[in-house]
Amino acid sequence: MTWPSKAPELVQVLLEQTLSKGASDLHLTPTPEGLLAEWRIDGVMQLVVTFPPAIGPNIVSRLKVLSGLLTYETNKPQEGRLHLEGLGRPMRVSTLPTVFGERIVARVMSEDAGELATLSGIGMPVDVARVLERSLAQTTGAVLFVGPSGAGKTTTAYASLRTIREQSAGGRSVVSLEDPVEVIVPGVAQSQANPYAGFDMHAGLRSIVRQDPEVIYVGEIRDSETAHIAFQAAVTGQLVVTTFHANDAATAITRLLDMGAPAYMIRSATRAIVAQRLLRRLCLECRRGLTHRDCQACGGIGYRGRVVVAEAVDLTTSTLAESIHPGYDRAQFAKELQDRQVACLRSQAADLVSAGVTDQLEVDRVLGWTEGGGA
Repeated sequence: MTWPSKAPELVQVLLEQTLSKGASDLHLTPTPEGLLAEWRIDGVMQLVVTFPPAIGPNIVSRLKVLSGLLTYETNKPQEGRLHLEGLGRPMRVSTLPTVFGERIVARVMSEDAGELATLSGIGMPVDVARVLERSLAQTTGAVLFVGPSGAGKTTTAYASLRTIREQSAGGRSVVSLEDPVEVIVPGVAQSQANPYAGFDMHAGLRSIVRQDPEVIYVGEIRDSETAHIAFQAAVTGQLVVTTFHANDAATAITRLLDMGAPAYMIRSATRAIVAQRLLRRLCLECRRGLTHRDCQACGGIGYRGRVVVAEAVDLTTSTLAESIHPGYDRAQFAKELQDRQVACLRSQAADLVSAGVTDQLEVDRVLGWTEGGGA
């Protein structure tokens, strides 16, 4: 496409195109050749264009102005929020100094959680949703959503908060501590960590437990102190919903133990662990006979939209919790899940490949290649 020559108009078109293409992120990276623009669509980076070096700094400055950032501050990272009238959705903007200039990433945010209101709205597998609904109805304990970045953990966590609010008809006090707040959830008292003001995750959690909450949402457990405070709350009267970086449920327990969380606390507090991934769907238009190159629906990529695969470990109705002790064996725990026929990520992915929803290349990209190409 032809881009405007002036930065204000160019940025407007770039942001409009980012939304119209359904991108989750816009990346602008300075290079010796110019400013490289990329979109992340359905979890995968796609090249847009490289803007000439002469206009690159003007694009960056324009985005910083729109996001309320300091244009003269180029040697320190900054974070802001951009919300242009007519775009429909706000964006969270962050800058990062690099050797060739400032890099900008703009993440598209939802106005509210209405689009994916509850667990049923995000297409969670039925057996996983059943485990979650039981766990979210508890008055104490911890519910963990695990997976790598971009696996949809936060989306599922927000859907869980909406489910809690709906199931209790607003009768439960729900408070969150996030870094940052990504979606506004009606009925939830949401707070955002601000380390520069002395309000980090540790201080925030200590304050929240004194706010008489019944449900606490912790945006992410990143260190041992946050884990300890969160699990302490989970065993002393609150239901804690949180996200955590781990490949699967069995590995999540290993990571928590490595972070210093006592085995007895994990065993007694954890209600459910849900590990999930997002797989790109095969484009329906391409499947109807059009070649990828000619397909307007997916832009020639061959995929359009994503589907969730998830495994849920219910630690409230089984003896699995007894496996969590100082001598915990991850492989043995994973084998127990297999023996109990808990649907794992790969088995669900294999079913989706068989049904023509996705393909093996996408499964290998997301879950990793296995010998023989099996799921």
